[in-house]
Amino acid sequence: MSQNAAVPTARVAPAPLPLRELLPWALFAGVVLLGLLYLVGLDQGATSLVPGSLIHEFVHDGRHLLAFPCH
Repeated sequence: MSQNAAVPTARVAPAPLPLRELLPWALFAGVVLLGLLYLVGLDQGATSLVPGSLIHEFVHDGRHLLAFPCH
């Protein structure tokens, strides 16, 4: 058995992230998530931004998995 004593290490706290640096990324993520929510949950029929049923068929199973009605 070794007789080495545990060497205490100093903990360095991470620097706080200023809100003005975080806010643009949070807004970008929010816009992207709202766009995905629209494409998966609401893009069908009369409110469709993309003509045809390509988006609907592409996200059809995900729509049912997330409990969005589509029929």
